[in-house]
Amino acid sequence: MTDQNSQAELVRQSLKRRYRKERRFRAYGIAAIAVALAALVILFTDIIGKGHTAFIKTTITMDVAIDGEMMYLDDPTDERQMKMADFVEPLIQALIREIPGADQNDKAAVRDLINPYASNQLRDALKENPDLLGTTQTMTFLSHTNVDVYVKHANDPNYSIKLTEEERAWVDTLVEKGVVETSFNDVFFSRGDSRDPSRAGILGAIVGSLLTMVVTLALSFPIGVAAAIYLEEFAPQNRLTDFIEVNINNLAAVPSIIFGLLGLAVFINLFGMPRSVPVVGGLVLTLMTLPTIIISSRAAIKSVPPSIREAAEGIGASKMQVVLHHVLPLAMPGMLTGSIIGMAQALGETAPLLLIGMVAFIVDVPGGFFDSATVLPVQVFLWAGSPELAFIERASAAIMVLLTFLISMNALAIVLRKRLERRW
Repeated sequence: MTDQNSQAELVRQSLKRRYRKERRFRAYGIAAIAVALAALVILFTDIIGKGHTAFIKTTITMDVAIDGEMMYLDDPTDERQMKMADFVEPLIQALIREIPGADQNDKAAVRDLINPYASNQLRDALKENPDLLGTTQTMTFLSHTNVDVYVKHANDPNYSIKLTEEERAWVDTLVEKGVVETSFNDVFFSRGDSRDPSRAGILGAIVGSLLTMVVTLALSFPIGVAAAIYLEEFAPQNRLTDFIEVNINNLAAVPSIIFGLLGLAVFINLFGMPRSVPVVGGLVLTLMTLPTIIISSRAAIKSVPPSIREAAEGIGASKMQVVLHHVLPLAMPGMLTGSIIGMAQALGETAPLLLIGMVAFIVDVPGGFFDSATVLPVQVFLWAGSPELAFIERASAAIMVLLTFLISMNALAIVLRKRLERRW
């Protein structure tokens, strides 16, 4: 009886130790998830805190007297006169009239409140409609970057306000009068890059990313699926196929910058293709994503039960018919999921694209696959390295846009997998 009691006590002690270990393991798991969530919250809070103001623009609305004598312009249709005309003076005079106490002696200080490209807007308006000469028009211009920073970050110690005390008082007065206003920054989504932060946008980077992704998807998906089908269904099991499989698995772990070096050596130096174009970027990203697509596609094909193949072969279907009509449709959800995740990975890559010249300063929005372009991650890289805090603000906003695309692509992968998944 004593032996039975001692054995029962040993079992109870053992169970207690096991339960304690289980509780500790569970606590470690919860702690790890909590740390990960906290890091994620800190990351998103920092990015959103720095970048949300980039979606706001500061504008100046005023009545501009388009005086030919002031601009030294008689005929707006004369290209030579238009090149020599002074389009800044009407803007300065219009703003002086809006600032109480300002006079002609303050022209230099008033000019610092106007965006350097505002004169181009006035010139383009006059070139489009020459009848505006001699009239007074209510026009809206982007403010100077220093004004934009002051209006949005006057109380933020992290931002250096470059306006003088007098200029700050002027801006405060213009805000009260409604001359200086803030609104949604459509410029951020409708223009390419610029050396002026207030005019810098991500449209060029978005279009460049889309063109690059089109090339990547058009090449990587059919090649990756075809390679997976051959290796899984048709290739003989020998040393050569084993060697290929090992190298595909190894390529999936190769740093992305190596693919950039490969693209630089092969596509640019060997074949002489142009730098900084979506076609070359797409080819490089295709090389990078192919191992991921092949591995995921092979896993999807393996998941199809052998009974499906046996049933198709039992009714006389050929090997090709079995694969195309039965195996491939059932494996397609997994293939699509792997491909979308691979594309999302490619969308966020920077290193391989830097080596093929897509780090160049591109102002114009690309119109085709062979036009100079940049992509969103590279645009973030360029802005993040700028000493101006206004560009850091836009870099954070571009990160928010990029994360939106990446999260959307991963969500699409989940939805497609759920909708196309077949149970047997």
